[in-house]
Amino acid sequence: MPVVRRHVTALALSTAVLAATVPAAFAGGGRGGGNGGTAGEVPADPSGGTGRQSIYASVIQFDESKNGSGKSTGTVTPASDWTPPACWYEPKWTPAEFAEEFQNEWDIPHASGVGETYNLAKDHYKNGNPYKDFNESETGKGMWWSAVRDKAREESGDPAAFACDTATFWVENGEKPEVENAVTPEILAQLAYNRIRVPDTEVTLAPENTTKVNLPTWAWLDANKFKEVSVTASLNAGGVNIQATTTAKPVSLTLRPGTVDAETYPASGECAFNTDGSIGEPYAKGKADRTPPCGIKYLRSSGDGTYKLQATVTWEVTWTGTGGAGGDLPNGTFGADQEVAVQEIQSVNR
Repeated sequence: MPVVRRHVTALALSTAVLAATVPAAFAGGGRGGGNGGTAGEVPADPSGGTGRQSIYASVIQFDESKNGSGKSTGTVTPASDWTPPACWYEPKWTPAEFAEEFQNEWDIPHASGVGETYNLAKDHYKNGNPYKDFNESETGKGMWWSAVRDKAREESGDPAAFACDTATFWVENGEKPEVENAVTPEILAQLAYNRIRVPDTEVTLAPENTTKVNLPTWAWLDANKFKEVSVTASLNAGGVNIQATTTAKPVSLTLRPGTVDAETYPASGECAFNTDGSIGEPYAKGKADRTPPCGIKYLRSSGDGTYKLQATVTWEVTWTGTGGAGGDLPNGTFGADQEVAVQEIQSVNR
């Protein structure tokens, strides 16, 4: 029996027809990625022994012990139009589990036309065309693989979440399935990217909250707040034992004054991290005549309102994985707005 996906039945069903006729949970994830919680959620018993809901969840586990934490953290946004996978394939069921789940899926009144669909699906997985008795004789030698969808993207109607439309297929332990988006260390790294959390980017300003026209405003970030963070994703099931660690390192701060009537220091508005992990330099008495290494000079008053200063940290993202694999992932950004009032005073003593 082939060790990877087989879609041709004795009835010469095409892949598209099969995916349309087998139960929803076995064709492209269907219910499999949507009803068991957020994709990537670790079930209490990955084998599915605690109930039907658990076997719908992904068996991928995430170690976030080195991730950013606290109320003031958030997820990074890729700086390009790249996004982590919206769906993927992974080992889900032993033969006995799949047989039980198949029966549970069909333990419903058969509406008109459903009986024929059921017979086609049963023929494919139970009657030997091409699988017999859900591969019970192969127990311990492999697992049934199926699709998982990212729940948030599925619920938003993102077409990418529905791209994994291959019906559930059998894979022998240690074999690599010939299907796009089958889980690999790189896919694990991309899924871990989705869980990276970094601290907010509220910068310290001097003068604080209210500054003056044509007066440089110093900006800086504390070294203790910005450290490398990482998330490790791992999968150990069906003869697949792989992992990947995705790491985000802060590399620069970008200041956008909230008005064109302003200048930034440096002129690009991008302040690099110092060797100690800080950005910029705290203002201190006696520095009034100096140019800040990181800061802003507003050229016009904000009147009775304020300008929205946007401070965004860019995080360089890399990954390493099983077998020495690794590489770069798109940089991520995380920013916040701050209200800055600018008064119409040309000079002050500091």
